[in-house]
Amino acid sequence: MDVMLPLIPHGASKIANNLSVVKENGDWVYFHGCLPVAIHAESDVIAFRILTAGFINTGRCKNIDIIRVFGVSKSSVIRSVKKYSEGGAKAFLSAKATRGNRTLLTGTKIAEAEDYLSQGLTTSEVADLIGIKYGTLSKAIFDGRVKKIKQVNGLNKSDRSAIDADAASGLGVACTRLDERALAAFGMLNIAESRFETCYDVSNGGVLAALPALAVNGLYYKVDKIFEEFDGYYSMIHILTLLGFMALSRIKTVEQLRWQPPGELGKLLGLDRVPEVRCLRKKLSELSQDNRAQKWAEELSTKWMDDNPDIAGVLYVDGHVRLYDGIEKLPKQYVSRERLCLKGVMDFWVNDMLGSPFFVVRKSINPGMIQTLRDNIVPQLLKDVPNQPSDEALSQNKLLHRFILVFDREGYSPGFFKEMWEKHRIACMTYHKFPKNDWDEKEFKEAEVNLVSGETVKMKLAERGSFIGDKKDGVWVKEIRKLTKSGHQTSIITTAYTLRNIIIAAYMFARWCQENFFNYMMQHFAIDLLADYKKLPVSDSDKVVSPIWRKLEKAKNSINGKLATRKKRFADFTLHPMVENNTKKYHDWQQMKIDLAEEITLFETELKEVKSKQKKIPKHIIISELPEGEQFKNLDNSKKNLLDAVKMIAYRAETAMGNLIANECGSLAKARALLRDLFVSEADILPDHENKILMVRFHNLSTNALDKKLDKLIEHLNSVKMKYPGTDMLLKYSRILPAQKGVIPNSYK
Repeated sequence: MDVMLPLIPHGASKIANNLSVVKENGDWVYFHGCLPVAIHAESDVIAFRILTAGFINTGRCKNIDIIRVFGVSKSSVIRSVKKYSEGGAKAFLSAKATRGNRTLLTGTKIAEAEDYLSQGLTTSEVADLIGIKYGTLSKAIFDGRVKKIKQVNGLNKSDRSAIDADAASGLGVACTRLDERALAAFGMLNIAESRFETCYDVSNGGVLAALPALAVNGLYYKVDKIFEEFDGYYSMIHILTLLGFMALSRIKTVEQLRWQPPGELGKLLGLDRVPEVRCLRKKLSELSQDNRAQKWAEELSTKWMDDNPDIAGVLYVDGHVRLYDGIEKLPKQYVSRERLCLKGVMDFWVNDMLGSPFFVVRKSINPGMIQTLRDNIVPQLLKDVPNQPSDEALSQNKLLHRFILVFDREGYSPGFFKEMWEKHRIACMTYHKFPKNDWDEKEFKEAEVNLVSGETVKMKLAERGSFIGDKKDGVWVKEIRKLTKSGHQTSIITTAYTLRNIIIAAYMFARWCQENFFNYMMQHFAIDLLADYKKLPVSDSDKVVSPIWRKLEKAKNSINGKLATRKKRFADFTLHPMVENNTKKYHDWQQMKIDLAEEITLFETELKEVKSKQKKIPKHIIISELPEGEQFKNLDNSKKNLLDAVKMIAYRAETAMGNLIANECGSLAKARALLRDLFVSEADILPDHENKILMVRFHNLSTNALDKKLDKLIEHLNSVKMKYPGTDMLLKYSRILPAQKGVIPNSYK
């Protein structure tokens, strides 16, 4: 028997004794000693499996040798060896079993095919991987239904980081488009063009998934008519898109942008970097001047109502105190969540029954909900609410209403109810502030109530007509009561006379959606944070409570409290006299009663004097009459209005995306959690300039179950067929698909 020395050619990788492999011109060449024995193309996976499985089965090498040299997985080698042992080379070449729907090219398979093609696989390999015929895929590519995006060598995060840092020696970190920036600085370039490069693992790249939802919910709605285009490098579209991405990525303030990689965020805009904080603040000032942000917010409110006319007829109004802890003096507001009076600005939000916002009214000097409804909210709703009944319909049906206002007990006022109905035919709904005696439990009947969340619950309800208020300002209302298991009766009153009690209950108990909105916006979108430290003078016509009157009111309340305590003790002494046979105790009892009577007399005299002084002092005075130490200025809300408008759009966009996959996730809250993770995850940006396609490829999530939910979202996103704003690039989305199924990853090809 001849024995060959263990020799391997120069540059070859040793597999085992006398067995080696060399990669030459895209081919794998196998050597036995110094003699070539086999060759196949690098992309020929089947030949690779046949040869390596044959080597292992004939004892030329071991499994670990193939895993070590080629970097393939252990499981794939074991499967190949088993298949070779059972059927030889023919087992790798036999046609796979097909199903009845194998030839169907669905939307999911199209996305998979395009993703595999973008990774450099051949058409036949892709057809085999996704389970369709080669001819079907070839025809789809020829017809244009499947885009064959060319694989371009892009930059990874480490490469981009080095390039961005090197650019800092010039204009600044990540300023790599020097020529355009220089032209813009001299006024020779209007705005920079969004040009996308192939980039892998872009930070926060997942937020690109929200771009269609942001656009649908109004991020670019009428901006060319309301705002003026900037002069310089960044366009208005760039800035608005950046603000939307910041909101969804939970970059809650402009200052927090300092701690984000500017080049990475710039890649999401098709630029070299995003503006620095000072530049962004300047752009916000330009967008907010001349009250344009408020005008845009009003246009958005009208759009949202027109988009959802079925739910725009029931409006939820609630006040939210935006706390202020700066050095400036501001009027104090009662904060229910803190149970304290603190400095702040009162914002009155108007939402729909699902909790989505329409608009907000800001009041530095809080006139109360009723006055704000009367002066600011109702006039705008009369103008914007769609599908209001005509005057003829209102005259024919005396019980018909235009729309419904729902609020908490702060808005309880029989006079306001009567005014809204008689003047505008607007129905009001709230909880009864002063319910009378409990109703007989026999009146309550069990009913099924369909909540706005889609859940159906059983409630015990009863209904009566009730008159609230006095003879002058009183009004007849529908009173609905809910009987709880504990026996408590929750009373709801409304002037929506035509609604059934189960509908009224569903509308009233939907107020929790607005409370959830406040909690979510404070936690995730920071609606309480200041947007600007600029101060504005307060109008001299605005009135506030007089400090002197407030001081006397405080003194009056204090005296009333002390007086009530002593009267209670005096009554107790009178009802429980001491026995007269104990002389000392009787004397002490009599003396204490005399002392209490004297204190009561003194406090009553003092209370009378305080009330007399208070009557002579006006309760409200204009701002200019305040003492010098009590005067204050308004916070400038122009930038706040702009940022809050973008945050409302972002909230609505996230809600819309969450509703698309809520059933798959189990609830909207779980869908929101998935989206929050997606927005801050990395993604690949793969532009195909020849076919004008911008492929966004998301990284896989933590589990296969979540990946399936992401696939469902991707299917919805691709159905929109939206172009990236300001470009002609069609957005397409995919996910990095698993590398098994016989595909050798690029890292060890």
